[in-house]
Amino acid sequence: LARLDTMVTVVDGVNFLRDFHEAESLASRGETLGEEDERSVTELLIEQVEFADVILVSKIDLITAAEREELSAILGRLNTHAEILPMSMGQVPLERILDTGRFDFERAAQAPGWLKEMRGEHVPETEEFGIASSSYLARRPFHPQRFFDFLNHEWRNGRLLRSKGFFWLASRPEEAGSWSQAGGLMRYDYAGRWWHFTPESHWPEEAESRAAILGKCHGEFGDCRQELVFIGQNIDFERLHSELDSCLLSDEEWALGVESWLRLPDPFSPWHMQVA
Repeated sequence: LARLDTMVTVVDGVNFLRDFHEAESLASRGETLGEEDERSVTELLIEQVEFADVILVSKIDLITAAEREELSAILGRLNTHAEILPMSMGQVPLERILDTGRFDFERAAQAPGWLKEMRGEHVPETEEFGIASSSYLARRPFHPQRFFDFLNHEWRNGRLLRSKGFFWLASRPEEAGSWSQAGGLMRYDYAGRWWHFTPESHWPEEAESRAAILGKCHGEFGDCRQELVFIGQNIDFERLHSELDSCLLSDEEWALGVESWLRLPDPFSPWHMQVA
């Protein structure tokens, strides 16, 4: 009786970037789905922008042409396949949002700009506004204290719009950490056990899935790694990568081995592991 044709989201051209970076809670706006809804405005914005087929930018009559172009460039980096349309007083050609056939389930699952960067599909920089992306990959664990300090220091390297991925702490060698940042919101938590420390009898049975796991494996610790993607504006990625490199275990720390790593100072809160 019905089909999903086009996912459309409307972005407030005047307030989007402010709301995106302030990371207020939905509760503060009276917009939660209930008492257990702890999401922020930023989380709601990024979910809608990354999933949309068409993004309508409203109130363009209230911002300058330069502001509109910059916002469109930022949205285009966060979602590389969506059509971005300016809109004033709700006026938009209906044929651009109705019966377009743009929605595709498989593509929707692969839509975010950060995910394309992680897969190696680098998107060229938007030079006019300094918008670019970069991935960081390393096969050594982070020293927990140095990495914690990095996460909590004042950011002075351009404007970080979006970052996401997995990280590996020396003090928790068998567990993968998840990293997700959007605007002014940053979350890190337990992502699961690395496949290297999971018995193969518990691996997926599908040959394609097992091949994907093996494709991530390298060296003594298999799939354990740092794999992070950053999207930002006017960011010195060389400096960012250097700062992350300084969080990795040194040669001396690496040589001490896992038993010594477990005794490293670890200021991270206990991770809430999901039990099947």
